[in-house]
Amino acid sequence: MASRKQVIKNDSRSFDERPAKRAKVDGERQASTSSAEPSNGTGDITGAVRLPEDEDEDEDEDEDEDEDEEGLEVKGETGQSKSEPRASDLYLDTINRALLDFDFEKVCSVSMSNINTYGCLVCGKYFQGRGRNSYAYAHSIHDDHHVFINLETAKVYVLPDGYLVSDPSLEDISFVLNPSFTKASTSTLSSPSHLLKPSYDLSSKPYLSGYIGLNNIKRNDHMNVIIHSLLHIPPLRDYLLLSSFRGKESELVKRFAALAKKIWNPRLFKSQVSPHEFLQEVNRASAGKFRLEQQGDPVEFLGWLLNRLHKDMGGTKKKKSSIIFSTFQGELRVETQQVVVRPDSTGSEKPQFDIDRDIKATVSPFLFLAVDLPPPPLFQDTIEKNIIPQVSIHSVLAKYDGVTTQESAGQLRRYKCQRLPQYIVLHYKRFTKNAFVEEKNPTIVTFPLRGVDFREYLDAAPTHPPTVYDLIANVTHESVAGTTRDKENTIWKVHLRAAGGGGEGEKWFQIQDLIVEETRKEMIFLGETVLQIWERRAANANSNASMKMDVDRR
Repeated sequence: MASRKQVIKNDSRSFDERPAKRAKVDGERQASTSSAEPSNGTGDITGAVRLPEDEDEDEDEDEDEDEDEEGLEVKGETGQSKSEPRASDLYLDTINRALLDFDFEKVCSVSMSNINTYGCLVCGKYFQGRGRNSYAYAHSIHDDHHVFINLETAKVYVLPDGYLVSDPSLEDISFVLNPSFTKASTSTLSSPSHLLKPSYDLSSKPYLSGYIGLNNIKRNDHMNVIIHSLLHIPPLRDYLLLSSFRGKESELVKRFAALAKKIWNPRLFKSQVSPHEFLQEVNRASAGKFRLEQQGDPVEFLGWLLNRLHKDMGGTKKKKSSIIFSTFQGELRVETQQVVVRPDSTGSEKPQFDIDRDIKATVSPFLFLAVDLPPPPLFQDTIEKNIIPQVSIHSVLAKYDGVTTQESAGQLRRYKCQRLPQYIVLHYKRFTKNAFVEEKNPTIVTFPLRGVDFREYLDAAPTHPPTVYDLIANVTHESVAGTTRDKENTIWKVHLRAAGGGGEGEKWFQIQDLIVEETRKEMIFLGETVLQIWERRAANANSNASMKMDVDRR
């Protein structure tokens, strides 16, 4: 009993000495710093042992002596550290998740530097550094905002004290900043089960990851539809989601992967994403050719982006040297012959290949196939309205049957595919330029959503993979009526397939900037299609191709 009282007496002595020690340390801190102390009044000290608050000590002294003895004995037995910080000491209650936005370029809002940048978790602004002479340190004192996250390492610090915070409640912020995926999580993104797992943002608004709006910052909607289309191609999507670039990859590849992870993030704070950070790098990499404030052509942007990504991923001229070539590259045979006018021919006859003369054949790779549309009518009908012609997809694909010829610059050409890629990109050439104006072809192309067979456009061995394809993405163009292209009033939309397999389990979404809505399958072909991406159907599904047509072939 005597030894127990001695322990209590010693603890009481050290207990009484604590206020004096704190006052001594506070005095040393006040003398070593010229700036004012933080306005929170907690007296936190960098590198010092964090002690319980004085109010808690006074309450413990007012309690019964027996309870105080028991509390001291329990604390001594468990060995709980008195220096362990609590959430109230870390200012975690001041974090405002509604103001956090990690989509923009990670540069300091004062110095515009991207080196050692921190984000304020109270107001969402970016500042450089966390030392005494840094902008983040000054912001913590002047604005009384104390919680900052390193935008590179996702570590959270409290300023101006400068100590590291490790709290489970901050995990959702780290995941929004740097989302991570596993093979198990990506394996279900293209399955019907993905439609059954909606996510919710901070305002409890439901959204489906992957099918969310992209900000049209100024006039970048033509790039938004390409971003959506590419990030819904499963091989490319999974490659970017599972990536963890830490080497010599280009900044364009890193930012494209970061954008893919944000679009497919199931734990967003808000159900929309801004492509600002990626498009800023696009502007730099293209030397200003593709800018946020200038309307452009999505097909031209797609061609540049695929080739640039292939190069930055270490791709060469060899087949399947990058994920871009292994996904989109095919081979096309082009046969050319000089046009010769026969003396016995009439003016109405079209020139044809002459088998008696030399035919030059070349095989070249392609990333997408250009499809020509028939010219629009020159006259109006009796109701004084323009006639909008309709053609089927097979009539325009006849260009690649190896028989149809085209004449250009005194040369006859005919085309036929030698190898089809896993994903075929079709470009419908709607816009043509003449000496005066750029014209638009309003012809509507009708197509089924499933079961387009490219066999008649292919000259390959029977061992070639299946030639039946299903639509996965469709980009349309909308503008004022007429045959003249109006870039100022152009609207770009993209139709994206969710899940697959046809039937009720397959859904389609129409996305126009921030507007995301489910659309009827029968309405997809009614727009002025400019770009399509077709996915090769698996071999075991070809036998049911004719049974799963969602739209009849026209």
